[in-house]
Amino acid sequence: MAAAVVANGDSSKAAFAEIYSRLKEEMLEDPAFEFTDESLQWIDRMLDYNVLGGKCNRGISVIDSFKMLKGTDVLNKEETFLACTLGWCIEWLQAYFLVLDDIMDNSQTRRGQPCWFRVPQVGLIAVNDGIILRNHISRILQRHFKGKPYYVDLIDLFNEVEFKTASGQLLDLITTHEGEKDLTKYNLTVHRRIVQYKTAYYSFYLPVACALLLSGENLDNFGDVKNILVEMGTYFQVQDDYLDCYGDPEFIGKIGTDIEDYKCSWLVVQALERADENQKHILFENYGKPDPECVAKVKDLYKELNLEAVFHEYERESYNKLIADIEAHPNKAVQNVLKSFLHKIYKRQK
Repeated sequence: MAAAVVANGDSSKAAFAEIYSRLKEEMLEDPAFEFTDESLQWIDRMLDYNVLGGKCNRGISVIDSFKMLKGTDVLNKEETFLACTLGWCIEWLQAYFLVLDDIMDNSQTRRGQPCWFRVPQVGLIAVNDGIILRNHISRILQRHFKGKPYYVDLIDLFNEVEFKTASGQLLDLITTHEGEKDLTKYNLTVHRRIVQYKTAYYSFYLPVACALLLSGENLDNFGDVKNILVEMGTYFQVQDDYLDCYGDPEFIGKIGTDIEDYKCSWLVVQALERADENQKHILFENYGKPDPECVAKVKDLYKELNLEAVFHEYERESYNKLIADIEAHPNKAVQNVLKSFLHKIYKRQK
């Protein structure tokens, strides 16, 4: 790799992709375990299947955020490697969550291919693979950051974000999956809590926190940044809920199933808040059923309650508040990082 890596965008992606092979090789040569040929092949295939294949937005955000915090388009070789490595740790974390999440949700496909546990000969070995993926993060951090002054802070950060995400997943599972289907459990507070903990911390806060630590900053001084990013992650998930119902499947690449799946979606929560007794009865009768007629009735009710307009108003208010909060931050470089995140997602169509 060249001594310097230029600019954002494609160069970040190219640099990022290059580091994966090195990290994987180190995992396969880890002296802490006597691998057999069979176990090496398994891990090699398992990593490629689960860590690769996503858009890598979270991982690449570490590099781009670090560049903005440093005020440069060019990182030296060491800085590039460290930023990419932390980015890959987030992608490993994502893979760990998704492998286990798919088992819990009994999902069929992920990123256009069968979920890992549905691959022949894998099955519930996938649970152990999830544990291995999580352990790889600790090995990578130990190998490349142990001598750094912020090493303990990195460990604490990944541990805290993992705890928050797993707790958000628990709340989601016991609210939407377990026991009797009961829409009375769904409200804005519950939706917000699930979203914040399950998605916002690891998808939005974690990449920026990694970049701040790389820049030598103390995360205790950036509580406001954490709050803004968690708010942004919440807004992102509300968009997701909206697109699940109103997005063009051709464009977003999937057919929404939140209604059939009885999801605690922002739309159903808004509907419950606005519905009269008769409309609530329609929701209770039809929400969470795979029958296309039931789904159509729920969508008709959403139309009746004008939820598209409610969403656009929420989007406008969220954007204005986020911009105001970002511009109140004293550090211009931090402002740039936060605005770049916001502008990537504002009014997105997929």
